[in-house]
Amino acid sequence: MNKKIVLDTSIIIDGIISNKIENNEIDEGSEIIIPRLAIDELQSQACKQREHGFVGLAELRRIREKCKIHNIDVRIAGGMPTPGDIKLAKNGRIDSLICAIAEEEEAILYTSDYIQYLTAIASGVQSIFYRSVTSSEFDIENYFDENTMSVHLIEGVEPLAKKGTPGNFILEKISNEKLNKVVLNEIINFLFSTRENKKVSNIEISFDGCYVLMYKNLRIVITFPPVSNKIEITAVRPIKKLTLKDYELDTKLIERLSSDAEGILIAGRPGSGKSTFASSIADHYVSNNRLVKTLESPRDLQVPDNIVQYGSFKNGYERVADLLLLVRPDFTIFDEVRRIRDFELFADLRLTGIGMIGVIHANEALDAIQRFIGKIELGLIPHVIDTVIFINGGKIEKIYELKLTVKVPTGMIEQDLSRPVVEIRDFYSKEVEYEIYSYGEENIIIPLKNIDKKTAGEKNNRINKLAESKIREVIGRFDNQAEIKIISNDKIRILVSKDKIPKIIGRGGSTISEIEKILGVKIDVEAKVPSIGDEIPFSISESGSRIYLLVDEEHIGKKVNLFLNEELLASNQIGKRSKLKIDKKSEVGRKVFNLIMSNNQDALKIYESKGD
Repeated sequence: MNKKIVLDTSIIIDGIISNKIENNEIDEGSEIIIPRLAIDELQSQACKQREHGFVGLAELRRIREKCKIHNIDVRIAGGMPTPGDIKLAKNGRIDSLICAIAEEEEAILYTSDYIQYLTAIASGVQSIFYRSVTSSEFDIENYFDENTMSVHLIEGVEPLAKKGTPGNFILEKISNEKLNKVVLNEIINFLFSTRENKKVSNIEISFDGCYVLMYKNLRIVITFPPVSNKIEITAVRPIKKLTLKDYELDTKLIERLSSDAEGILIAGRPGSGKSTFASSIADHYVSNNRLVKTLESPRDLQVPDNIVQYGSFKNGYERVADLLLLVRPDFTIFDEVRRIRDFELFADLRLTGIGMIGVIHANEALDAIQRFIGKIELGLIPHVIDTVIFINGGKIEKIYELKLTVKVPTGMIEQDLSRPVVEIRDFYSKEVEYEIYSYGEENIIIPLKNIDKKTAGEKNNRINKLAESKIREVIGRFDNQAEIKIISNDKIRILVSKDKIPKIIGRGGSTISEIEKILGVKIDVEAKVPSIGDEIPFSISESGSRIYLLVDEEHIGKKVNLFLNEELLASNQIGKRSKLKIDKKSEVGRKVFNLIMSNNQDALKIYESKGD
């Protein structure tokens, strides 16, 4: 059948078309269209003494010669590239213009670039992909040896590899030759072309500028503009498959994993061996006749064949999670929990009764728990997570168990301060190392391990600072100049302007009672009576939204009191530029501004504050 064929640069360089013409695989009477852009690109490469330029130009000559013999028309189409097109060539501009020529000519685009092929199909342009006959030379497995954990191929950089084991590896060059765009595209083409040979198990993630796929047992991440500024290929090989016996776990932990634990977090830094441990737990559950599924994207866990691995649906697990409820697994491994919706989904599935094992990035064991705070209610955390296992260097470094209780938090005294407290215990010693509870509207995490009198005092200081911040926020609604003194863990004294006291107390003490309820402490309210010293002369200036009271430099850093007649307006410190700044929009600012407008600023007085 006669047809129009547009060639892109990649298939010209590969020398495929001349062979197809020679073998009568392109019908007589067809028309081959060569984009002017492709010719210019090959000429540019040849001028830079690059082999691909010479190879491509030689292939064009062969195409013309063979087309004459086989009665196939050859035509050049499209204009010269603009300076802007050349500048954006690395970002795929030339490829995009060639694709546009195929669309305009209503022709079939022939390419050896799989990304170009996918782009054409997505754009509604007919396209045929041919892999290079030499693509086996670009098998990414060639960069691996028996000690390689991962390979990192970056445009313009020598190929790198991490070699060793989790917690004990080095990053080293595996060649002194820098990788260029052509070589990386050949590797990408090889990876995608092997799909026909069933070597690629699945393309897990695909969007503009990124692909994540599985090639044999390798997880491959490919990025290119616009996601990254250059082409990068990262290939990660799973560590040796292990069982729980290989971790030499004691019987207590195995018993907990087998019966008691149903909300497990496996935490650790990237490359620490979290997923390997998760796979070993999956294998353990299967061997104990439990039905196990996984939620993962990409699906790269090394699990037994009778475990079905579920991936995300359009970058989300919601619909797949609905399916899990119908399938009714005993346990689900969630690899990895990182987005806000993932935390919510993990909690939802756990609360339906499904046993959950979550793999999560964390620098310390406690960090894994903290990542759930704020995403689900504090009181639900122990019902969602009962065990945290922290992996470091492929070994278990820390195990926590969580429990919810109602008690007076450590460091507090009064019984009426009792509240729900999440206790985080060391699995082996059963010692409570942390407490998590709500104080006002804040969630507080208090470390308790090895507390002596000194550290207890430091802990109480931290509580006091948090409490003071919260108290100041609430009381500031009535008097933003209030002074706060913490008398004990359950009692404070606030000093406010005399005229603010009725508002804080409220009718029949209703307002102060509500404040005490919010803060969880008893409050004494007293009038602020400053101890004043000598009067300080000053001048007034304005600038934008500020009023400035200017004093002599000798008063810099001193605390002063600003009075309007006998009313204390503010107690502040003189700044570095001998100024007392007042915001015009504040209550004090409005009063001072009104005095200025009424030419009555003499009613303002500044006095030194004694003892400061």
